Amino acid sequence: MIIVMEKQNLFDRMSEWLALAIRFITYEIWRVTEKEVTGIKRFYIFIVKTIILAIRGFQRENLQTKASALTFSTLLAIVPLLAVLVGIATGFGFSDTVRESVMAYFPGLVNELTRAFEFADNYLRVAQGGIFIGVGLGLLLYTVINLISSIESAFNDIWQVKTARSWRRKITDYLAFFIILPAMMTLSGGLSLFLSTIRKTYLHDYVFLTPVTDTLLSIAPYVITALIFTVLYMLIPNTKVRFFNALCAGIITGCAFQAFQFLYISGQIWVSKYNAIYGSFAALPLLLLWLQLSWLLCLFGAEITYASQNVKKFSFDRDSKNISRRYKDFLLILITSLIIKRFEKGEKPYSADELSEENCIPIRLTTELLYLLTELGIIQVVRLEPDEHVVHYQPALDIHQISIGFLWKKLDEYGSENFKIDTDGQFKTSWDAILKMREELMKTGHEVLLKDL
Repeated sequence: MIIVMEKQNLFDRMSEWLALAIRFITYEIWRVTEKEVTGIKRFYIFIVKTIILAIRGFQRENLQTKASALTFSTLLAIVPLLAVLVGIATGFGFSDTVRESVMAYFPGLVNELTRAFEFADNYLRVAQGGIFIGVGLGLLLYTVINLISSIESAFNDIWQVKTARSWRRKITDYLAFFIILPAMMTLSGGLSLFLSTIRKTYLHDYVFLTPVTDTLLSIAPYVITALIFTVLYMLIPNTKVRFFNALCAGIITGCAFQAFQFLYISGQIWVSKYNAIYGSFAALPLLLLWLQLSWLLCLFGAEITYASQNVKKFSFDRDSKNISRRYKDFLLILITSLIIKRFEKGEKPYSADELSEENCIPIRLTTELLYLLTELGIIQVVRLEPDEHVVHYQPALDIHQISIGFLWKKLDEYGSENFKIDTDGQFKTSWDAILKMREELMKTGHEVLLKDL
């Protein structure tokens, strides 16, 4: 009987500890701000929050479906994509280097890429000749731009960016990307060749330097892949991405991608079994599998970038979702008043981050309220520079008209009231009572201008 009680107590303690741990991860950890912790504890909390947010984002954004869509788009655009790369590289005189670099980056797809490069060469020959020159090149560029637009759309969904690039910016930014990519491939291929030549020619007598060179050659693919992912995470989303966050995600994704490449190449021994079933068609399901998993890794890396850069936006996450009506009204009045006062003084308009940091308002709640105020027509978005990603906010109306009552009236009228409830007959008394009460409240509020609070 005593032993049973001890086991029961141990089980109860473990259950209690587990319940506390779950509550901490799901609730308490999001109430801990950066100013409340320091040192290694702050770092641990940051890592845990980032991992949780990345996993939540993976589930919420349905990245597996997005990866499938990108797999289909890539399969359609792979030949035009290689044709653009080869065409640009040929113009600079290093098309062979780009081909070799692509083969080296994707050693598991050598046969598929060889055939794709043949198709790309045929595509370029047809597109450059006769009546097809205009239509062919136009279709070529459209296919490639459409693929990168799909990638940008997936990244923008992760970053919760509602507006994509304009067509002018798409053409200029994507063209720059296709010029940078062959240059990086050529540079990396030349660097690997240089190190290999140095090792064979000059370092064979220096035994102690050989391991250093071998180590550099072995980690070079990881470094280059991580840099490519870093550039991708920084340039593709239509928002400002910090280099450090993109680099961390690029390193994680690059290492995972190289590990996946190794496993994929090691698994080629199973191709013979696929050949027995599919015959020469076996390369297609393997290629689709490779593309699907590669896009999953890429999108999850983008999710890590977003999560690590925006951890503080999810502070007080559950409390923000369950905020009371009166506290939400208070924050709306506070934010509007702060924006109006800065405008009245002729100072630089507030950004969402400045409003959040200076006044200890959770950034996610700040952005939601700013969006609501913009929809109400109380404030408007301004950009201090034409292509600036960070937006600022200033009043959209005469500040001598914006009072508490005016703001409440706008809030009351926001949304739809077009329902079939009988407010002119059966429920007229209740409806009129509500209107009268709120009208009296707003009359009092009209006397207080937000600029004077």
